[in-house]
Amino acid sequence: MEELIAEQGSAYTMAGLELELAPRADHAAYIDSWLKVLKSNKRAIFTAATKAQQAADWLANRTIRPAVAVALVAA
Repeated sequence: MEELIAEQGSAYTMAGLELELAPRADHAAYIDSWLKVLKSNKRAIFTAATKAQQAADWLANRTIRPAVAVALVAA
């Protein structure tokens, strides 16, 4: 479950920074490992998405937004 949260949080952060992820050959097998969790708990995806968003917001509030705010003030 933690890896699913981390991967979703990474995706949210990358999207916020307008970065693209290059697909890798092992992505399908990696995602397949999450299916066990998702099949065993119908709410797992919602829990993971919520926690991932919280983590991405935490990171953005401590790194991305302050840097942008400083750049905007300096401009």
